[in-house]
Amino acid sequence: MTKKETFAGFDGTELALHRMGEGRPIVLLHGLFSSAEMNWIRFGHAKQLAEAGFEVLMPDLRAHGESGKPHDPAAYPPDVLVRDAMALVEHCNLTDFDLAGFSLGARTAVRAVLAGLAPRRLALCGMGLEGLAGWDKRAAFFIDAIDRFDEIKHGDPAFFAVSFMKTMKVDREAARLLLQSVDDTETSELRNVDMRTLIICGDKDRDNGSPDKLADALPDASTAEIPGTHMSSVAESALGDALCNFFLDDAAD
Repeated sequence: MTKKETFAGFDGTELALHRMGEGRPIVLLHGLFSSAEMNWIRFGHAKQLAEAGFEVLMPDLRAHGESGKPHDPAAYPPDVLVRDAMALVEHCNLTDFDLAGFSLGARTAVRAVLAGLAPRRLALCGMGLEGLAGWDKRAAFFIDAIDRFDEIKHGDPAFFAVSFMKTMKVDREAARLLLQSVDDTETSELRNVDMRTLIICGDKDRDNGSPDKLADALPDASTAEIPGTHMSSVAESALGDALCNFFLDDAAD
């Protein structure tokens, strides 16, 4: 059973938090234009972790899901999602916890660790080395999709992005502002992400670059391959399996 509550983001914006299970806390950060429900709950990953003995904490990121979607540019400073992650950790009084993120959530998790968040273990899903930098180009693709939202037809490179935005009923003004707030991580910074880390990627997912190169750039990392593309891998039960195996193995250490 999922419990819902709200907490205040860095600036007081009301953000949604979904909780499931009891035990060791694990924070899950979803991907761009998605939500806790779509990324973690719908396909059973959260339930699997909860049944394995974890308390699963799943925020809807700012401008996503059931969270606030302010239209004031001041609500989207650089690394705003990192600031909100810090606010979540403070709200839940977390001192000993694990952290995982998918795609944008993985980028946010890395940035949060570099900003001082200290999970015991870290899982980065749908992420490769190249995906941690070059955000301006990626953001420009999605901003163009927002600008051409009503014109895009099947066959356009942005068609699937727009279709997903429609499915998720994305607030395009808030999304545009958020897209401009994400900061890059340089490869040299990754030496400071020194907790045990697992990179989980679909076998047909290289949207964010090479998971193997990312593992090589981190001090203590390994990879796990699951079926699927960037979009489809999140629906695979293998994602929940990989997360459980990693964090349960850690709990036994």
